[in-house]
Amino acid sequence: MYPAKRMAVFVGATVLASIVSPAAMAQTTALTPVPARQATTARNPASKSSDNTIQAARGEHITVNRRMATGTNAQYNHTTASLGPLGNRSILDTPFSIMTVTQDIIANQQARNVNDLAAYMPSVQLEIRGDPNTSRPQSRGFEADVVSNSRMDGLNMVITTPYAAEQFDSLQVLNGLAGALYGPQNPAGTFDYSLKRPTDRMTERLTVGVDSIGAPLESGDFSGRVGRNGWFGYRLNLLNQQGMSYVEGSHIRRNLVSGDFDIHLSPNTVIQIDASQYSYAERGFAGQFSYGPTIQLPNAPDLSNRGYGQSQGGYNAETNTALAKIIHHFNDDWSLTLGGLYQNAYRDVFTVANQLTDNRGDYNQTISAAATAKNFKVGSNLAYLNGRFYTGPLKHEIELGSNGYTMGNYNPTLGQSFSLGKANINDPKVVSSPQPYFSGNYKSADTTNQSLLAGDTISLGKHWSIMGTLAWSWLSTNNYNTRNVKTSSYSRNAAFSPMTSLIYKPAANQSAYFTWGRALEAGPTAPAGAANVNEVLAPLRSEEYEVGYKYLVSKRLQLNVAAFRMTRPYGYTDPTTNVFGTFGNQRNYGVEFQAAGSVTRDLSVFGGMTWMDAQLGSTGVASTSHKEVVGVPPVQANVIVDYRLPFLRGAAVNANVHYTGRRAANVTNTTFAGSYVTLDLGTRYATRVYDEPIVFRFGVNNVTNQSYWASVYPSSINGGGSATNAAVAGLPRIYHFTIELDF
Repeated sequence: MYPAKRMAVFVGATVLASIVSPAAMAQTTALTPVPARQATTARNPASKSSDNTIQAARGEHITVNRRMATGTNAQYNHTTASLGPLGNRSILDTPFSIMTVTQDIIANQQARNVNDLAAYMPSVQLEIRGDPNTSRPQSRGFEADVVSNSRMDGLNMVITTPYAAEQFDSLQVLNGLAGALYGPQNPAGTFDYSLKRPTDRMTERLTVGVDSIGAPLESGDFSGRVGRNGWFGYRLNLLNQQGMSYVEGSHIRRNLVSGDFDIHLSPNTVIQIDASQYSYAERGFAGQFSYGPTIQLPNAPDLSNRGYGQSQGGYNAETNTALAKIIHHFNDDWSLTLGGLYQNAYRDVFTVANQLTDNRGDYNQTISAAATAKNFKVGSNLAYLNGRFYTGPLKHEIELGSNGYTMGNYNPTLGQSFSLGKANINDPKVVSSPQPYFSGNYKSADTTNQSLLAGDTISLGKHWSIMGTLAWSWLSTNNYNTRNVKTSSYSRNAAFSPMTSLIYKPAANQSAYFTWGRALEAGPTAPAGAANVNEVLAPLRSEEYEVGYKYLVSKRLQLNVAAFRMTRPYGYTDPTTNVFGTFGNQRNYGVEFQAAGSVTRDLSVFGGMTWMDAQLGSTGVASTSHKEVVGVPPVQANVIVDYRLPFLRGAAVNANVHYTGRRAANVTNTTFAGSYVTLDLGTRYATRVYDEPIVFRFGVNNVTNQSYWASVYPSSINGGGSATNAAVAGLPRIYHFTIELDF
């Protein structure tokens, strides 16, 4: 490019950046030749040190870097989806119900763990187990598996261990079945957590703050590229938080070290390497309340009162993760992705449990180091070949590949337990006792899943397309006793999971679709007390019908509506033969509405509402047949609203409203957990200090200090007639304050 022309484009781009820059944005401009392929593979779409690339003559680019603090533009819409073997596709071109919690939502809501992220989804419920940071998520009323429904950058990960929200760039949830894409999994959706990636410009972000009564935190996020043409990208996240949590006598500690690196071997090939260690500990948090089938669930307690947990009871966890990918583009139409993950998640659980004994709210309290799973070791893999080509007038987008995982469960051989006495839910007691410990170690189970995948999306002109995906899966499950003797096993070869979709686009910004699919999940294991205890049943097959419509308004607001019908077999212990088997079905159908993006220049929204009817079929027991599924609300809604104040530049307010309807609290539907509404309010102010962006954020969760049951679930999700139940109360009013400085 001639110098005069180059200067003209340079000045024009600078003026454009100054016009669109919001408050809290320090502007820097760089003229950088960037290879076209590197620009597409290196850039993190969610990077807050974003850039606009203007193509010039002779293949050069002018890159205008825009400095801004995280979240100040409240970008709540994510227009693309990452779909494993299908690659990245426009939301409008995906025949699934998909929502993504973006980095701006994470920052502005001051999320601290992955439970916080999932709670913003209107179709997701959480089965909180152990503490507020760990849970089994479920979508559309079906509980997720420990590993098969959760992914980190597309690779299977353990979900029943704590994670820091600060480690992730976003959470994408695909509601419904996806077995033809990801292999055997529960029909609970796919939860894909995307790691933060290196940014194109150097970023140094420091955050300090405090939560609740007094838990100060400090975190750092450092990113950039070095070397010729930025061939080496780095991102380092550090976190330290410790102090008193939401109730006197409690304590929380969170520590994270996370490194993410991109190595560009060429403009067409990048290696991504990620490693992290997250350690988490808490003391004094409230224990769950368990109750038998004849007990009426009382009103939820206020957890800001001491005594529902004890200072000697708690939870220690450490999660070590290593992940690597290589992505190679042969050309603009063909690419290859290879990846692997190894994870070692350890937990030391010595929590308080409250067993309700009558309908007056009396309970027995114990503290136990249970001999349940203390260690999960997971290795997962993926290999995908993606391509585009034409056969006559038909355009094909194909995928061929494989993914899978192996997981080992390790349990202690012995665990201690101490009684802490009696109390009432309206009059908790603070008591002391020794801390219980467990001892010994044995491998209790191992699971292996591996799938071969194939699929094709055929475009039939401008408006119509057909998508078909297939998976052939190999499954293996083994259980062992404390003497390392195998007690049961099951294997299945080439199990088949199909899915097909029809997509119609009446306009470029609209699409309608119909999807049908089947998927497998690992079979349940017969529980203690059954005549065939520890027997692993055959895999269960789920089925789904879904129809949906998507509308992108003015390229900034995504509106989705979907209707679905899903079924899954479940097992129970036959009351006559005492044999545990798969005898019935769970049937869920419903409608969900979603909205994400900008309503106006200053108003952003994220959320929606789900109506659902979740019913059990015949269980062989009259009292539990044809009942509502425990813990699944018929109506659930969550909406985040963010408003940038036009009269005070850099200032904004936000609100998050969550509603959960009345839920069945036991399998006989003789007691229910009441509906509840919670309100979170927040404000932020973005300005500059010595021309560097700085943001002050203050938020209050559960402003009204509503007491409610956040999670209700049975001890067995399979509908057994004598199942006991558990209920976990929601957190009380909690405060968050942070100062974020970018330089």
